[in-house]
Amino acid sequence: MPYTPVLATLGYVFSPDGTQVLLVHRNKRPDDFHHGKFNGLGGKLEQGEDVVSGMKREIREEAGIECESLELRGTISWPGFGKNGQDWFGFLFRITRFTGTPFADNPEGDLVWTDVSRVLELNLWEGDRHFLGMMFDPAGRPFHGVMPYSEGKPLSWTFTSL
Repeated sequence: MPYTPVLATLGYVFSPDGTQVLLVHRNKRPDDFHHGKFNGLGGKLEQGEDVVSGMKREIREEAGIECESLELRGTISWPGFGKNGQDWFGFLFRITRFTGTPFADNPEGDLVWTDVSRVLELNLWEGDRHFLGMMFDPAGRPFHGVMPYSEGKPLSWTFTSL
């Protein structure tokens, strides 16, 4: 059977000094699949859109800022992650320079600057704990992983780092 995942971006916007990251607390819609979780910003790619343009568009729509410097840090295949077991494939970015002032919130939830050192204390997707260290390390290397999910829980985590 061909692998036809939903293609998406996931971006982590860092403060100018790199000590904080902008997260969305998905607390606005009780029917949201991600309700109550903290996450980076991003979403589905649109037809005919490249991943960088998609990431910039999502950050603009969700946070009201313009990306000036972004780095593709990795990719993750999430078989079975989505609602009804949809497969997802994400392109993960570090955004280290931007212009504008982030919104206080958006239709999905509150936007909060969080100390990088405290992110793992938040209510995250369990699987995020496997890769956030690589995302938050400014000198980290690109990685490409696979994290199958079943019933909202990661089954395993494997990756290759370049």
